[in-house]
Amino acid sequence: MSTPGKGAESKRAGAGGMGRPGFGGSAIAVPVRVAPATEGEFPIFYKALGTVTATNTINVRSRVAGELVKLYFQEGQKVKAGDLLAEIDPRSYQVALQQAEGTLATNQALLKNAQLDVQRYRGLFAEDSIAKQTLDTAESLVSQYQGTIKTNQAAVADAKLSLDFTRIRAPIAGRVGLKQLDVGNLVAANDTTALVVITQTQPISVAFTLPEKDLSAVISRYRTGDKLPVEAWDRGDTKMQATGVLASLDNQIDVATGTLKFKARFENNDEILFPNQFVNVRLRADTLKQAILVPTAAVQFGTDGTFVYVLDGDKKVKLKLLKTGPSDETSTVITEGLAAGERVVLEGTDRLRDGAEVEVVNDSKDVPAGPGQKLQGKPDSKTDKSAVLGKVEKPNV
Repeated sequence: MSTPGKGAESKRAGAGGMGRPGFGGSAIAVPVRVAPATEGEFPIFYKALGTVTATNTINVRSRVAGELVKLYFQEGQKVKAGDLLAEIDPRSYQVALQQAEGTLATNQALLKNAQLDVQRYRGLFAEDSIAKQTLDTAESLVSQYQGTIKTNQAAVADAKLSLDFTRIRAPIAGRVGLKQLDVGNLVAANDTTALVVITQTQPISVAFTLPEKDLSAVISRYRTGDKLPVEAWDRGDTKMQATGVLASLDNQIDVATGTLKFKARFENNDEILFPNQFVNVRLRADTLKQAILVPTAAVQFGTDGTFVYVLDGDKKVKLKLLKTGPSDETSTVITEGLAAGERVVLEGTDRLRDGAEVEVVNDSKDVPAGPGQKLQGKPDSKTDKSAVLGKVEKPNV
């Protein structure tokens, strides 16, 4: 059977030989930096690529035909619902309204005259001076005029509406984009070319997907009513741009990709998120309590499994196999094999073996790194710079 760490040691021995410092052929201590394993909370994040989507996107079109005579907005400005955006030449619609109002007035006068005739005919019919048919004809004429007037009133209302539609207003609050038509163009009713597009960006949404294997943990928390925090990071994953909450999820898994669509909501008060922008999404579904944490740089991999070098006293290190849980760029959760307070080697591991002599070169700024927090401090002047490794991201085991 192999002893712990033999596989990891064999690779180093083949590369450097036994006569190099730290490999048993010399008593020179290897300079290392160490940090203690700590106990604390570790947030569980699910990462995905997201697309920013406006809460509402409106293509503003004219409802009536005519010449575009004026634009009232500046490209890119914010508008409120009801703000005047553009105007279509209203003259033909003003004429149509006057015609409808004139026809209505004419028929109202005819109705009034017909009603007076009915009153006279009723008196004459009571005196048996006219036939019943004459009275019936007069009453029927009144009813006809009443129906005609309703039609005329509808025509007036339609003409007023068309005239009002010549002044195009913002249907929602938001930010206008670039104009699509210039003043002087003829537009048709409900033309396919919009005058301008308005996007509602406060609040704004980010759509993303998660694989089927992650759904159970996320959906179970979502259905409890908890507001699951969501972070939007830039494409380089170096700067967090906004924080929001999980707002909704789709009702079926995409069979082609095995993923489910989610949507997060961001207030976007500073408008740093733009529609159709790509962002890196981090959904925090849970937080591990009282987890054993070590800097990710301390975790090593060998043929026997995952391990760390633990300081044994002040002068030697021993190799410890362990099991890991979730990790990020700075911290890794240890589920088995390590206790809080044990000091693990961060830098200088490439020259170590089980039982090797070491010299701790930490300065006073060295502190344990928690989730999302980089280890501070630098090696002192005695540190062998060739023994210092840069931190790299490691996968979960």
